[in-house]
Amino acid sequence: MFRQIVSTAAFAVVLAAGAQAYAASGGKAKVTVVYDQKLPNVPGKSMKGVLVEYAPGGTSPGHTHPKSAFIYATVLEGSITSKVNDGPEKTYKAGESFSEFPGDHHSVSKNGSKTKPARLLAVFVLDTDEKELTTDDK
Repeated sequence: MFRQIVSTAAFAVVLAAGAQAYAASGGKAKVTVVYDQKLPNVPGKSMKGVLVEYAPGGTSPGHTHPKSAFIYATVLEGSITSKVNDGPEKTYKAGESFSEFPGDHHSVSKNGSKTKPARLLAVFVLDTDEKELTTDDK
């Protein structure tokens, strides 16, 4: 059931995101919430789709997400290099996916290429009252 919800949401987000122009600048990622829906069968929880766009060589600072957040991320275009907790740094190509669990630390998140853009769709399942999706390291 969860996989079906995520797949349906991801498809809807990809369609919505296709209409947006790529506009990442300054080496940082452009982050856009493209889907936000309360889960009717899970009181107090919502699903949010977040499109993350990286310019060539672009990066995001190390960060965490809300403690209630489970994240399923899929690379839509290009490649994304990621490191979560003490795991290895890994580069994911278009069509590949990874997860982040509540409380994980995402220390590396960047475009795997210095010459091509990259796009990532992150689907969050989290407490509905969460307002900040990312807290950067200090």
